Amino acid sequence: MRRHHAATATLLLLAAAIGCAVGPADADPRAADPDWLRLGSATHRYAWDPAWGRLPDGQPLGNTHGGVAVDRLGRIYVNTDTERAVMVFAADGRLLDSWGAELAGGLHGMCLVERDGEERLWLTHTGRHEVLETTLDGEVLRTLAWPEASGEYARAGEYRPTGVAVAGDGRVYVADGYGKGLIHEYAADGSWTRCWGGPGTEPGRFRTPHGILLDTRGAEERLVVADRENARLQLFNLEGQLLEVVEGMLRRPCMAAQRGDELVVADLAGRVTVLGPDNQLVAQLGDQPDPAKRANNGVPKEQWAQGEFLAPHAAAWDGDGNLYVMDWLALGRVTRLERL
Repeated sequence: MRRHHAATATLLLLAAAIGCAVGPADADPRAADPDWLRLGSATHRYAWDPAWGRLPDGQPLGNTHGGVAVDRLGRIYVNTDTERAVMVFAADGRLLDSWGAELAGGLHGMCLVERDGEERLWLTHTGRHEVLETTLDGEVLRTLAWPEASGEYARAGEYRPTGVAVAGDGRVYVADGYGKGLIHEYAADGSWTRCWGGPGTEPGRFRTPHGILLDTRGAEERLVVADRENARLQLFNLEGQLLEVVEGMLRRPCMAAQRGDELVVADLAGRVTVLGPDNQLVAQLGDQPDPAKRANNGVPKEQWAQGEFLAPHAAAWDGDGNLYVMDWLALGRVTRLERL
């Protein structure tokens, strides 16, 4: 059940350092542009876009402490703690829309789900102690309140959900990462069904189950839980049975996203990790060399550097394999890595 990839991680870390990618310079469309730093290697080579996602009024994004999602049209959805609680960007970085003033301060985990040909957003709110389903333009369709029926909570304030995933049959899974460290399952009709986990270091328990992802890479759907302070991912079936523990190459994994048979993991301690179909290490990108800047929300902008993440909180690929990474920063930072 347990997988250890430490030896592989050591070798691939050397091969996938954040310096220039391997291969001839003339094969890289950004090679002649000094404003675009290249990073990665082999099948994961990217150009760091230094200007993506700037607001038209020149203001900072505001505290980026949430998720990233990409819809089927290639629009990028980003959470902030401001009155622009959800920002919608075009692939070229233009701000198309923003909404959610009433949700300011607390939107956190986010996933995008398609049902009957229509896409919906699911979001967790740590301050309102609830999960919301919305349209792409912000109409709230329903909410899932705190899981009082579980008997695990004396009051709503003890429940601070940080991640949400929705299975193909409509079941909803919520990670109470900032609360009691439980994973909750809701039936498709919104009724609470069960929970598992709780604080601990042993397999099946968590220290900050921060993000949760529906993993469709295999024959059966699975759940990937970013067990942040235990420095690992844990994989479960939809009934909560532990299937696998992935560790040895992660520091503080926050959230994971899938594209094809690969996962990208945003690691709060200063880098992004790509895992292959068997959860083996494929690449690590943007490793922050200064430990004092890792997971540091207050790093001033003049100390930000291309090619170096600070506190990756969420990440997602678009359909072309370009990568969008949110750093947890008070001023706000979302970086686009163009796939080469």
